[in-house]
Amino acid sequence: MKLHDLNDRTCGCDESEGAPGLTSLNEALALCAAETPLVPGVDMLPIGEALGRCLSEPVMSRVNVPPFANSAVDGYAVRCGDLIGPGPCILPVVDRTAAGDAPAQLDRIATVRIFTGAPLPAGANAVVAQEHVTLRNGIARFDRLPTVGANVRRAGEDMAAGDVILPAGRRIGPRDIAMMAAAGVAEVRVRRRLRIALLITGSELVAPGQEAAPGKINDVNGPMLEALIAQPGVSIVEKARIGDDLGRLCAELERLSGAVDLIVTTGGVSVGEEDYLRRAVERIGDRLHFAGVALKPGKPVSFGRIGTALWLGLPGNPQASFVGWHLFGRAIVDALQGATGKPRKMIVSSAVNLRHKPGRCELRPARLVGFDLRGRATVTAEGATYSGRVSPLADADGLLLLPSEADQIDTSMLLEFLPFEES
Repeated sequence: MKLHDLNDRTCGCDESEGAPGLTSLNEALALCAAETPLVPGVDMLPIGEALGRCLSEPVMSRVNVPPFANSAVDGYAVRCGDLIGPGPCILPVVDRTAAGDAPAQLDRIATVRIFTGAPLPAGANAVVAQEHVTLRNGIARFDRLPTVGANVRRAGEDMAAGDVILPAGRRIGPRDIAMMAAAGVAEVRVRRRLRIALLITGSELVAPGQEAAPGKINDVNGPMLEALIAQPGVSIVEKARIGDDLGRLCAELERLSGAVDLIVTTGGVSVGEEDYLRRAVERIGDRLHFAGVALKPGKPVSFGRIGTALWLGLPGNPQASFVGWHLFGRAIVDALQGATGKPRKMIVSSAVNLRHKPGRCELRPARLVGFDLRGRATVTAEGATYSGRVSPLADADGLLLLPSEADQIDTSMLLEFLPFEES
């Protein structure tokens, strides 16, 4: 699966010269795509239970939609050939057809009263809307002469039987369910649920609400990532909070490596003396695809394989962890499920001038605030990124991409903006 390319080379996403030893953002995304296999196995689900799941095969319409020619308005069904001259024309009303009735027969110079959705009478080829008709004593007067096909929904004009209406890899949304229901589809094959393990590391962490001893802090990443990962096609089968213990981390990662599709960890992926997780992965992992990305926040983010499971190592700072999941976690999940959609993006301008330290591209929480004189959306962001802060995320509508080579961002520049899904 080809993942979203955040920008062309002018933004520096393909470059990492200013950050030696780090993988460029686009190269890291490409590695996620290339090294993430499609999960085997499918589920057959009723369409009402398939919301958010990824189709494993194309869906075809079982019927014509609409199944028969019908009226698009309340009015009078006519045969255009019966209406001769400039008008007005006068025709007797010989029948009445509502939605759900069998088709009437129009075999003489006359008209049939018809309602929206009712089948077009045999012989009729147009419907005159009731507001253009005067009715008196069973006689209809037409002041406007219709053209053939006026106000008629033709059989199969929306979907034809046998048409592919949804491709494989589509993540099913409410509109897709509406389309499948109209097409007579009752069940679909979707990719099986992903099995994900979430390990939060750090001896300093306590559960939110628990009394924190001196030197301890609330675990933010655990609840945040649970919420981010939660979707219909994913099951978090293991959740754990583990202290900085190399032996225990190795044992836990090895245990999970054959039981899940993806292991997501936070913390311990830098190169400090107390960063045990990266050492654990290097000790037992089969492959480390990258360890460190030319990105702010989220530089330590890492990706590899342990046994049959993929591993995504997110930083411990909450904002960096959030950005890492937003970029890489969602991309890996999509690739595992064969999802063909791309992350949404917008082209925006900044409502204020911003400063940026060149060398790494930066994703800064930003808020949509309006439109410029050309109708382009404008955003505002804080003057700097602080990877440990969570309050900027709560106020933001998405992430603003600051090019790696830029030191000044002025209001005339066009920038990429990745809106949050819930926005």
